[in-house]
Amino acid sequence: MKLSLAALAALLVVAPAMAEKLPAQRIFESPDISGPRARGVKLSPDGKSVTYIKTRADDLTITDLWIADVAGGEPRLLLDGKQLAPAERELSEAEKARRERAGVATRGVVDYAWDDQGKAILAPVEGDVWVYDVGAKQARQLTRTAGDEIDAKISPKGGFVSYVRDDNLYVTPTAGGGERALTEGGTELKSWATAEFIAQEEMDRSTGYWWSPDDKAIALAFVDQTGVDIVERPEVNATGARVVPQRYPRPGRPNAKVDLFVQPLDGGARVKVDLGANADIYLARVAWAKDGRTLYVQRESRDQRRLDLLAVDPKTGQGKVILTETSPHWVDLSDDFKPLKDGTFLWSSERSGWRHLYLYAADGKPIRQVTQGDWPVEKIEGVDEVAKSVIFAAHKDRPGERRIYSVSYARPAEPKALTPAGGWWTVTVANKGGAFAGTYEDPKTPPQTALYRADGTRVRWIEENALKAGHPFWPYVDHLRTPEFGTIKAADGSPLWWSLRTPPGFDPSKKYPVIVQVYGGPSGPRVAGNWHTPEDQILLDAGYILFRLDNRGVGYRSVAFKTAIDRRMGQLEVDDQVAGARYLQSLPYVDASRIGVTGWSYGGYMTLLMLTAPDSPFRAGVAGAPVTDWKLYDTHYTERFMGTPENNADGYAKSEVVTRLSRLKPGSLLLVHGMADDNVTFDHSTRVLFALQAEGKPFETMVYPGLRHRGGWTPTNRMHRAMQALDFFDRKLKATD
Repeated sequence: MKLSLAALAALLVVAPAMAEKLPAQRIFESPDISGPRARGVKLSPDGKSVTYIKTRADDLTITDLWIADVAGGEPRLLLDGKQLAPAERELSEAEKARRERAGVATRGVVDYAWDDQGKAILAPVEGDVWVYDVGAKQARQLTRTAGDEIDAKISPKGGFVSYVRDDNLYVTPTAGGGERALTEGGTELKSWATAEFIAQEEMDRSTGYWWSPDDKAIALAFVDQTGVDIVERPEVNATGARVVPQRYPRPGRPNAKVDLFVQPLDGGARVKVDLGANADIYLARVAWAKDGRTLYVQRESRDQRRLDLLAVDPKTGQGKVILTETSPHWVDLSDDFKPLKDGTFLWSSERSGWRHLYLYAADGKPIRQVTQGDWPVEKIEGVDEVAKSVIFAAHKDRPGERRIYSVSYARPAEPKALTPAGGWWTVTVANKGGAFAGTYEDPKTPPQTALYRADGTRVRWIEENALKAGHPFWPYVDHLRTPEFGTIKAADGSPLWWSLRTPPGFDPSKKYPVIVQVYGGPSGPRVAGNWHTPEDQILLDAGYILFRLDNRGVGYRSVAFKTAIDRRMGQLEVDDQVAGARYLQSLPYVDASRIGVTGWSYGGYMTLLMLTAPDSPFRAGVAGAPVTDWKLYDTHYTERFMGTPENNADGYAKSEVVTRLSRLKPGSLLLVHGMADDNVTFDHSTRVLFALQAEGKPFETMVYPGLRHRGGWTPTNRMHRAMQALDFFDRKLKATD
């Protein structure tokens, strides 16, 4: 068959002329190999614009703010992060810590917020605050101080900008003028309007103050850390080292004491909120009613088996409990409390055995259950009060997908899917009308962001990011393979979801080494139909099969599935992962003697446990920043799942890593850790180093000066870590015996 030149040219546009192997260094170079992606997408209050953050094409380490008109036209640059960010600015430790907790690894415009009127956009940039005037289409710098303004916000009506500096709260008029200190005397140990370490790290609460909807008052926390133990941790950098005396609350030890106040902006007296007689509690969430007359506070017990919702009078600080959730295991926090204009509110609960949505009257009396069935709601994404519908995300129909649904909260109804089946959806819902900006991705589709009507029909692309000629990944597209999904049974009969990816040129008649990518701890699913990090392509191109399995304890399943690990972390998860490896060994194209494992944080912990399981099927592992002793981790996370060392000594003993190291095969471990980690502190790894050295057992180590748990990892650091892991696995899983 002959083709015309035009037809041949068309074919060449459809597919690359020749499949190329993705060079490892290209993954870490600009522009982003995954193409232009919209992050932090938000709709303007009037629904006419969409704003988002995007990495610069010429520098992966800097992000800019962009805007697109709903009516059409090309997106345009709003704030140039490279131009606004001073290269020489050294961030304060408080801001570094906030970015570490949030996993922010870029400079420039890393966060922003609209006011509720749609007149201004606030953008903190490297410790100073900028405001973009939407009407004037002009940005101006609001603060120029030696200290960092952190946790900056624009008030709901747009009249003020607020921020924390040196542990005190300040406000300044958005239009310009002198700042005003709302608090005085704040220190690192006794701070105003800040979120304590575990609130940021474990509770998904990154702020310590909340504006009333009328701009007339602010609820703010006062955090006293004087009773928290000092953990002296080394921070080793490339050019020197220091010892950091970090206030780090460990299991069974004192937490920070947190009080809550209401500060009127008219200069009136500060009002203390009555949080109850027991001071050893967690301030979990704070929110205002739509009319500003009620302040809602979620108070969590220290053992995390009780969560109270308090309705507080902001004028007196007095309140009452209107709703209580309890569990014999733990009550997970969420952001699903949504107060409505008529005084009712939406709430999510797992009391049925699955997380579902409920509607309550203002006094906390139940009105109706909104969703139900043997599947869990993941989270509320938005509410359309005109249509009386709630938009939510769920893993409802099949493993590996995340879809968006809408359901009436006013009357019984079945949820309606707003997004098609397959793949992975994340959305931002408009404050009115139910329209949403949605990002879709799947294993062969990099993240694509568009604006959608309330019924799910697409209005316009924001960042289409089509994988076609001209896309950075296009020359390597033939190497992409759709994962296979399946299930195996756990010992208790629970279905365990897994995914498996084969390398380019896969031949089922041959045998391949496998690398199991594990997290394993309480979290969202790892078996997901999303666009995987291109770093995985390094291992796939090197000829490895990649395997993931969601063991018991993983979230967004039934309560029974995720609480199976209660008080016994590191036990059932390992059993399930070993069962996954035994399944792999049964596959005709898997080399049963060459299975490796790798993971970070809880995944690093799991890697060590899997390598030291009795009769371990794992030949080699790369363990990154592993927890090795739960007594050394923080209170809120550890006590939720393990209790305290005093009331669960057996569980803590069985979860230990060091006592298992005698079973580690010589030369089977590469241990990796950042030398400034303030989350999983470096002593977790030094315990392993010391124990293995004492046994005279060979192993390998790679440490990274100055790097923390998440943030601060540059493209160069990430490339080195990836290539180090590849080199290790090649030597351990491919070398002839």
